[in-house]
Amino acid sequence: MVQTRCVQPIFPACVGSGARLGLGGAPLGNLFSPVSDADARAVLGAAWAVGCRSFDTAPHYGHGLSERRFGDALRPHPRTAFVLSSKVGRLLTPAADVPREQYAYVDGLPFVQHWDYSAAGVRRSVEDSLQRLGLARLDVAYVHDCDAATHGLRAEAVLRQVCDETLPALQALKREGLIGAVGLGVNDVQVVLDVLRHAELDALLLAGRYSLLDHTALPALWPACVARGIHVAVGGVFNSGLLATGTHSGDSPRFDYAPAARAWIERTARIEAVCDAHGVPLRAAALQFPLAHPAVEIVLVGARSTAEWHDALAMVTRPIPATFWGDLRDTRLLPDEAPTP
Repeated sequence: MVQTRCVQPIFPACVGSGARLGLGGAPLGNLFSPVSDADARAVLGAAWAVGCRSFDTAPHYGHGLSERRFGDALRPHPRTAFVLSSKVGRLLTPAADVPREQYAYVDGLPFVQHWDYSAAGVRRSVEDSLQRLGLARLDVAYVHDCDAATHGLRAEAVLRQVCDETLPALQALKREGLIGAVGLGVNDVQVVLDVLRHAELDALLLAGRYSLLDHTALPALWPACVARGIHVAVGGVFNSGLLATGTHSGDSPRFDYAPAARAWIERTARIEAVCDAHGVPLRAAALQFPLAHPAVEIVLVGARSTAEWHDALAMVTRPIPATFWGDLRDTRLLPDEAPTP
């Protein structure tokens, strides 16, 4: 049995509703398609208006565009009233001529990116982020995408550098007061377990690896996070779209930023059948399932419009009968050991 953490959460729930929902910044960096400045302001304003106080962004998201938009929206508010995270690992360099699309982000700022996990690169990354944000500190700084799927043959060297250089540099910035907590922001469970063999973390942002479809974090990572008191934010609960659109929308479903494989589509269809039998929206189940685990403090959702944000808030607070979760377990769509709301 997993024991509940005894440390105070660092990611605040929505003021008023108590919904453990934060706003993720990838869509507002123009992931896959453009979002206008006006629409981005509206999303950030709508999130604040309903009490959201946890926000996450990164240099990668639109090559600084998401950070700029988040900073413009959050600067007027008292700095102690919200928690803001960003990431290190990619540095941005101005370029006179950049492609319209870079790494699935379109119409971003005129920068190109390159990897840099060095101590000097970490400091520059944090300072550059703070300038784009127009703020004096980050509440959390995550090491971004330091996994094998991203770095391939360089993964072992990247892991060594993260443990020997990147994380110590972030700890130094924490002592200086430029950041409040040090963590990883990844889509991979194994790299977190590897890092935890060599270093301590304050926080973790794990995307896509604990959802209705993917339970990779459950056996080993979540118990380790609870035991060490690591503050966990979960992203990617829709697995890049499949659990948001379902299988009947007519769109080409995505899983992990790519067209979904047949096995994932078929499994989602089985989950949808249980949803239909209980009158439960798939999106509500996808948002609420991760929050039942004691390792998880908050779920981050990316929204491209105010309608998407308000829908996420409605779904995360929608009542779901216990029989629904029981049927998912009985049909082997959820592991027996997975906590449910």
